[in-house]
Amino acid sequence: ESCGFHQIRLFLNEEVFPYPEISNEELEEINQFVGPVEKFFNEEVDSKKIDQDAKIPPETLKGLKDLGLFGMQIPEEYGGLGLSNTMYARLGEITSLDGSIAVTLAAHQAIGLKGILIAGTDEQKSKYLPRLASGEHIAAFCLTEPGSGSDAASIQTRATLSEDGKYFLLNGSKVWISNGGLASIFTVFARTEVVDKDGQLKDKITAFIVERDFGGVTHGKPEDKLGIRGSNTCEVHFENTKVPIENVIGEVGGGFKVAMNILNSGRFSMGSASAGMIKKLIEMTAEYACTRKQFNKKLSEFGLIQEKFCFMAVKAYVMESMAYLTAGMMDRPGFPDCSVEAAMVKVFSSEGAWACVSEALQILGGLGYMKDYPYERYLRDSRILLIFEGTNEILRMYIALTGMQHAGKILTDKIKYLRFPIGASLEYAACFPLEDYSNCCIFLRGLLSRFGKTIVDEQLVLKRVADIVINIYAMTATISRASRSISIGLRNHDHEVLLTNIFCTEAYFKNNYAMAQLQKYADENLDDHIKKAAKQILEKRAYMCSHPLDRTF
Repeated sequence: ESCGFHQIRLFLNEEVFPYPEISNEELEEINQFVGPVEKFFNEEVDSKKIDQDAKIPPETLKGLKDLGLFGMQIPEEYGGLGLSNTMYARLGEITSLDGSIAVTLAAHQAIGLKGILIAGTDEQKSKYLPRLASGEHIAAFCLTEPGSGSDAASIQTRATLSEDGKYFLLNGSKVWISNGGLASIFTVFARTEVVDKDGQLKDKITAFIVERDFGGVTHGKPEDKLGIRGSNTCEVHFENTKVPIENVIGEVGGGFKVAMNILNSGRFSMGSASAGMIKKLIEMTAEYACTRKQFNKKLSEFGLIQEKFCFMAVKAYVMESMAYLTAGMMDRPGFPDCSVEAAMVKVFSSEGAWACVSEALQILGGLGYMKDYPYERYLRDSRILLIFEGTNEILRMYIALTGMQHAGKILTDKIKYLRFPIGASLEYAACFPLEDYSNCCIFLRGLLSRFGKTIVDEQLVLKRVADIVINIYAMTATISRASRSISIGLRNHDHEVLLTNIFCTEAYFKNNYAMAQLQKYADENLDDHIKKAAKQILEKRAYMCSHPLDRTF
């Protein structure tokens, strides 16, 4: 308690336990949307055709617009549905059943128009949001460039202020822009000259609302992609595009912060979307496994097949638990920024979805590989989840460094709560005492002492720290959710407890192993060997081992 652990426990009790609830009114409201959206996707969406044609038909887009799905989180005063984060996540379970549609909708509202929503002026919102909410105008997010991917600060697109100070001239190219060929409104990030406090000219990034009608906006041909083929992805070019100064989002020079806030705000929904897809896969593959016979036994009777179904159910349960815990926290008034939690949801869910789809195909055997069935499309569509909205590698660095920063502060400054609810599961599971959380924080501080500022370059170390923290947040979410299910007597709550125990036990042992790997001289720590092998391979730019049949010395 001298290090603030008592206060941490109180904070976690209040914010993580009990699991977030929605009101009866909210439940009734979301149910009004769920039925029509499910009906539309079941009866009107031809995912096979969308994938084959690499295009969403106009009538399907119109149906999505009529349902209000282009304005899910836009306030009602601007013509949107005004859904909370929790309700947005719930509808995401349904829209994710077609990857191309899910990406088209997300590119429009989760990132394309989000800058206007979270940082725009009242005038910008009044001007643009109503037609974006209706889907009359589609939005796109223009950040990535040929030479700038994860390093967003290195963009080269430039906006030059006119002599009269009334507009900017925008020049540059963006690549891999979702909705780039469909959009009428673009959120564009470009370098601008800014006078700093010392009177010096500096290059800083600024965010702009750009209309296609401003002129000088063109796009390339749609990219031919592995998955999410029906979503439009293309290059977008700006040549002397005149952007009025009133179309700056936030402050001139404040665009990098706007970009990060946009990306940080939407990642949590990947958890519910991935879970929705996996739950559907469980249904379809379970039907197959319970009817297909081999060796005079149903597939469902074989232990290795049963293991796969348990694996998928656990992953889906954890994804859901993390996503709706995070959404619930984000919906609370005055709750601190949840960008780290959202990043953890994204990393866990994207990798879980990829693993689950692979297992589903394994259950189905040859059938899963055939284009006559939807399973191989799920595999192709789900691979992008590990890449976009921040690669999982970048997000792991963000999670670990942010977590270590705050763990260090707890022990040195005795602050009252941690940046994210690490340790909540240790409080509530008998086999994970709170003292382990104390040891974890002390260990993280030890890593900081060992590496100092160079910790930012120790990516193998940071990856393991991130994985530990992700597991602890996942444990927190599942225990909180299962506890709620028991307390209110939800049906099948005993099944939830079973899945929670399976996950938490496995996560506990994984974390112990990861902690061992982080010890400098431990046998489990192979970091130096890994780096040495990689260096030799990359120096030769090839696989270096002699062929098994080679006798050349």
